[in-house]
Amino acid sequence: MARRTPRKKQMADINVVPYIDVTFVLLIIFMVTAPLVQTGVDVDLPQADTQPVEQVDTPPVIVSVDKNGGYFVDLGDQENDPVDARTLLVRVAAVLRNKPETQIYIRGDEHVGYGKVVTVMAALKNAGVNNVGLMTRSFE
Repeated sequence: MARRTPRKKQMADINVVPYIDVTFVLLIIFMVTAPLVQTGVDVDLPQADTQPVEQVDTPPVIVSVDKNGGYFVDLGDQENDPVDARTLLVRVAAVLRNKPETQIYIRGDEHVGYGKVVTVMAALKNAGVNNVGLMTRSFE
């Protein structure tokens, strides 16, 4: 007679301890890196009753004018890079040569003089930009 060995009962529960460990480690990593990722130029946008602009596939070029009148350009890979007016023209013209459908926006602080924003708009026009959008924040 052959002797039968008793089979072990299969366990139907999933061991979730490794998943909890991985989730905890990811949570710690995101908590540590989140403050490092948040960078930018402090700009208080003026309020206006506007509609959102339709976004295209290529990221837009955002030219910021802070309350002191300084220029910053956001080209996607170079975020909020401080530039002078001449460098701004060169960079925007280079982007438009490579991707002419790129949208250009000006983000001016509400406390900056109107002349500074108009100067940027005129400089962008001289660089070959046909359409310039002005960024605002909606009424809340």
